[in-house]
Amino acid sequence: MTKKEITQLSYEIIGYAIKVHKKLGPGLLEKIYEECLKYELEKNGYNVKQQLNIEIDYYDLELAHALRLDLLVNESIIVELKTVEKFHPIDETKLLTYMKLLGMPQGLLVNFNTTNISKSCKPLINEYFLRLSDE
Repeated sequence: MTKKEITQLSYEIIGYAIKVHKKLGPGLLEKIYEECLKYELEKNGYNVKQQLNIEIDYYDLELAHALRLDLLVNESIIVELKTVEKFHPIDETKLLTYMKLLGMPQGLLVNFNTTNISKSCKPLINEYFLRLSDE
């Protein structure tokens, strides 16, 4: 994928998150928003993996601990959902680590405990994104 395609996909995911938020509003459990966003994305033709286990390779030791990302969309963007008053620094750090471990170029932190998803959503990129072609 190109930077342009990743950016467009990110924009579309945020659009579906806004749709879910407009319908449900704030104040529900994270799992409810996750299921509804997954539904919207799949209904519109996106490939979505939910609660994906992340394996950690540490030299010759393989760790299969319970590191799970919320959603992986089109094998390109990790979406981590929250229902918090505000993001904590560990939320961003965790998402960046997931992106690194899986080699994904972009991640989205989406907070549904807000009045405005687009203002509270935090897109993150890494070196994998920077290596992609512009077109």
